Amino acid sequence: MTYLTLLGSTGSIGTSTLDVVRRWPGRFGVYALVAGRNVELLSQQIAEFKPRVAVVADDAALNELRAILTANGTPVPELASGRQARIDAAAAAEAGFVMSAIVGVEGLEATYAAVRLGKRIGLANKEVLVASGKLVTEAMRASGAELIPVDSEHNGAHQCFRAGLRKEVAKLILTASGGPFRQTPAAELEKVTPEQALHHPTWKMGQRITIDSATLMNKGFEVIEACWLFDLAPKEIEVVVHPQSKVHAMVEFADGSVVAQVSATDMRMPIQYALTYPERADAPVPRLDWTRSSQWTFDPPDFHKFPLLRLAYAAQEAGGSATCTLNAADEIAVEAFLTGRISYPAIAATIAETMERVPVREPGSVSEVLEIDRESRAVALAVVEKGGKIVSAGKMATEAALHA
Repeated sequence: MTYLTLLGSTGSIGTSTLDVVRRWPGRFGVYALVAGRNVELLSQQIAEFKPRVAVVADDAALNELRAILTANGTPVPELASGRQARIDAAAAAEAGFVMSAIVGVEGLEATYAAVRLGKRIGLANKEVLVASGKLVTEAMRASGAELIPVDSEHNGAHQCFRAGLRKEVAKLILTASGGPFRQTPAAELEKVTPEQALHHPTWKMGQRITIDSATLMNKGFEVIEACWLFDLAPKEIEVVVHPQSKVHAMVEFADGSVVAQVSATDMRMPIQYALTYPERADAPVPRLDWTRSSQWTFDPPDFHKFPLLRLAYAAQEAGGSATCTLNAADEIAVEAFLTGRISYPAIAATIAETMERVPVREPGSVSEVLEIDRESRAVALAVVEKGGKIVSAGKMATEAALHA
């Protein structure tokens, strides 16, 4: 039996992962559940899956969890809280598989620890590679760790790459739903509300990733992540808008042949693939019905309306800490939009201004990455406090390039 450490057990990926584990009681078990402050749901997960270890964000959440478990008569596992406890849970010898699903850079250190120990990791946390791609991939090569992507697009690409040799690949094509504003005129985006932006046409996701999907920033992060996962240059990755979200990725080979990965829009599909790879286990969700008439469309993205996608390409080309700053600024800008402090178009303006202000350098350790992340957040907050719409001479040049 393979035992899992699940980083982010109470989030959408975490609950879907446990649903897959539930389907395979003799094959997968849970060593550690790592969550934040949703102790009510975590207590239910502990009661059902009986992990050896449970980790929460801080001592307050730890005390609350202990009280709930005791009141419910649930056997109490080893309990811990905080940063080091997350790292220890991921690095434990008992953990044969680590699912990295903590949102944000909070999951970086624990995932990096698992990579350095050569573990198999299901990667559902974009920030790990967006903020620290070079360090993580170097550690992976040194330890022999396996990073199996769980994001539907990268998971689809992983499957497509199995159809040929790496040297035969011409390009990777990632699909984007286009989000809720695919057909909205650019002039109307100033009036967009958080409620409208959170209404994703295809996927049910957390708030930040839903907003990132609306701005196509999420697709930009996926381009960066794919560069590290599959050893590609940005110019070898193309993004197309595919509103039906049935084709998740395509790989074009040197002879012009294109292999596409198609599946239901349900995260249990890529999660199970990561857990059972290289085997293909029985489908965890209903299969596609090929007898029903359907139409799939593919269109180029509108870089003028979605400038963050082009900015992501530029950040990856710049290298070093540029993508770390991109991610940090995005998190601050999205939160500012959700709380009504800036407008929807100001998300892109805030990120572009932050990129102009924070110098690019080459981090030599995860601690340096986290320091750059903190610095970038501070700069982004300063931009937000001034309205998120400040346009310096440098940023005007940046915007001109983004809209070219």
